[in-house]
Amino acid sequence: MLIAKNKRKENIAEYVLYLWQIEDLLRALNFDRDLIYKTLVEPVNVSEEKKQEILYWYLGIIDLLKEEKKENIGHNYHSLHVIGELNGLHLSLLEKDSKYSSLFDAAREDIRLFREKSEKEAPDVEIAFDALYAKLLFKMKHEQISDETSAAFDRITSMIAYLSAKFHEI
Repeated sequence: MLIAKNKRKENIAEYVLYLWQIEDLLRALNFDRDLIYKTLVEPVNVSEEKKQEILYWYLGIIDLLKEEKKENIGHNYHSLHVIGELNGLHLSLLEKDSKYSSLFDAAREDIRLFREKSEKEAPDVEIAFDALYAKLLFKMKHEQISDETSAAFDRITSMIAYLSAKFHEI
């Protein structure tokens, strides 16, 4: 919760990726309240009152995932709504920001290939986030990625970083 608040203020892209990571972590902990407390809340150096607030934040995410029937896979509507906002900005920037247009042009083929591999029909920005989350998972698992894939992730990262910066400007 504390990290999420900071990321929301500082970097909207990192915020979304963090929320996705939390969703998967809560799933890995089987939505078990005691395990969540022991693993995610107890180690945080804050007051007991703040720890309860953090626990309820995690439980709120669990409630959302269950309510949205995403206990096993998928992302909550809140994060997808943020991506929708970013996609709107993306479309706007394509028309009026030449730097962003060139960043998107550089990443366009990578996004298309990732869409093809994932067999998911979604806006370009959502596919780009899926790619960045895949990169995060590769890193966490210490999996090797090819130089070509690494370069593709770099192009997508540059595009999303610029988009995120523009989001915070607005």
